[in-house]
Amino acid sequence: MVPPLTHLPPNAIGYCRVSTGDQVNSGAGLDAQRAALQAEADRRGWNLEFVIEDGLSAKDLNRPALVAALGRMDRGEADVLMVSKLDRLSRSVKDFGGLLERASRRNWSVLCLDLGVDTTTPVGEFTANVVVSASQYERRLIGQRTKDALAAKKAAGVKLGRPRLLPADLVKRIVEAKEVGGSLAGIARDLTSEGVPTAQGGKRWYASTVAAVLRSAERAK
Repeated sequence: MVPPLTHLPPNAIGYCRVSTGDQVNSGAGLDAQRAALQAEADRRGWNLEFVIEDGLSAKDLNRPALVAALGRMDRGEADVLMVSKLDRLSRSVKDFGGLLERASRRNWSVLCLDLGVDTTTPVGEFTANVVVSASQYERRLIGQRTKDALAAKKAAGVKLGRPRLLPADLVKRIVEAKEVGGSLAGIARDLTSEGVPTAQGGKRWYASTVAAVLRSAERAK
């Protein structure tokens, strides 16, 4: 379902990011991003506010300006999060898929100019659903690989470890799911439904189990 645009005219946050010192100092990358976003906002008659992230990569979504912008979106201060190119927002299909799911839950829209993802329209929403489906497929592959690896270890007589010994890609998935707004219970439910075993080979995840993994990951930083 396409989220409603609650402000008239709609309010948009244009997220721009540059990752190198030269780009930060010269503004070379920012000018092109601003121009593309402003032209699209003007075409649609939207109010546009820019949010700039200087000198940070897109390895994950844990960036100060982006985290603040997403919080504002969740609070209903704006209707649409705009980016000129996907790699300005995320280099991970999984991260982007999680962000699209968050937008759908919180009733705001995403417009990514280079991909044609525009959840303010039915066609753009269809494109977003394709991205989300790819993200879900990627998560299921990770879950199956984890399950197969742990089964092989168990068959070889290897004693499975505590949460701190979970496969790194599974720990990363849990941490990222929490960062994009997933609840402990929701993450546990997803892992259980996908058949991902716990560190001790259990079939059921609980919110407390997920919390233990997050605490272990935080201590390991």
